[in-house]
Amino acid sequence: MRQKASVINIIWLSMVVLATVTAAYTNRMDALTKASFESAKDAVVLAIGLIGPMALWLGIMKVAETGGLMRIVARRVRPLMVRLFPDVPPEHPAMSAMIMNMAANALGLGNAATPMGIKAMQELEKLAPEKGTATNAMCLFLAINTSSVTLLPLGVITIRAAAGATSPASIFIPSLIATTCSTVVAIVAAKMLAGRNMAPEPVAGQASYEPVVEAEIGGEAELFPPSIAGKRFIWLLVAAFVGGAIYQLANAPEPWAFSAASLNSLSSWLIPALISGLLIFGYLRGVRIYETLTDGAKEGFTTAMRIIPFMVAIFVAIGMFRASGAMDLLVAVLSPLTSAVGMPAEALAMGLLRPLSGSGSFAFMSEIIQQAPDSLLSAMVSVIQGSSETTLYVLAVYFGAIGIRRTRHALPAALCGETAGLIAAVTVCNLWF
Repeated sequence: MRQKASVINIIWLSMVVLATVTAAYTNRMDALTKASFESAKDAVVLAIGLIGPMALWLGIMKVAETGGLMRIVARRVRPLMVRLFPDVPPEHPAMSAMIMNMAANALGLGNAATPMGIKAMQELEKLAPEKGTATNAMCLFLAINTSSVTLLPLGVITIRAAAGATSPASIFIPSLIATTCSTVVAIVAAKMLAGRNMAPEPVAGQASYEPVVEAEIGGEAELFPPSIAGKRFIWLLVAAFVGGAIYQLANAPEPWAFSAASLNSLSSWLIPALISGLLIFGYLRGVRIYETLTDGAKEGFTTAMRIIPFMVAIFVAIGMFRASGAMDLLVAVLSPLTSAVGMPAEALAMGLLRPLSGSGSFAFMSEIIQQAPDSLLSAMVSVIQGSSETTLYVLAVYFGAIGIRRTRHALPAALCGETAGLIAAVTVCNLWF
């Protein structure tokens, strides 16, 4: 049976060709040429910059995995995850890696979520009957990721506070509603499209995974529990950390106040606390944390190099599309329709830019907030930023990490969630503010 071309092929080609055609009319060929080279360079620079965080977090994940934390966490949320991902065995490392990725995204820990998500994709690939083709589990996992399950958009709240907004954290509830709508629609779309777009049949012998899984999620043969003195030393350090946290809260300008400043401070504490907590867990379980971390970190280098071709392709298409003026033209054509439903042209531009460029949408949002921090438009772009994700970037990185070329229904499901999140953000902001 002949396979259909992936949707991303059509979208990528359309963006490049439309950008070239538009530049012919807008006389921006020089800008288009420059954007193609600059975007390719930016993609490589970003991929190289990911090596460090990937090496760190894949190493930490390896420590937690060897100590058995992944298995513990997976069992806690097994009922929900089994319903969402029936094709993934409950005890498989892919299940626990997906859980850790979703937890990091929910807390707004993007730097930690990406390596965990790549780890999940690598584990899901081991269950794939056909290499290079996305499975239903991969498509659903990507749809959930691109729908941005963010409970607390700390970065956006911080920008609003710095711009002098009267109530910087007022977007919390609207963002939560919008991201919930986006996630629900993405899951429903992925499930419906999976039924129409049948996955390849499993190959013979694919189910023999159990002995490998038990070794991967942490057997106890190689564990070396610390002595009583070592345990006491670790618990003293934990007590000292708690004491420091209490001291900082007690001496804050507004002690115990739930403000944007306190939320920003909380976000800066989360990453160090998470790193230390996972390493302490591994140490107390008897994991040789240094050796295990360095072994896991080796995967970060090869993974980052594998991503580069996919990131270059996506970044060049996005850069050309923006430089040609095609984005501005698209906004001009659609803005009369969106303005009628309470969506300003600037918010439409934000909605179109967000799936394409995280840094571009963040800069665009920051500029609008700086100009009018308490306006409806400012709140709207803040909610859009806080409740959505850079869809094409996420697909390029996650699928590129494992060499997926046939993405099946991953992109349509992700775009359905993105569209639902955008509509929900506009609707909620018009009702809320």
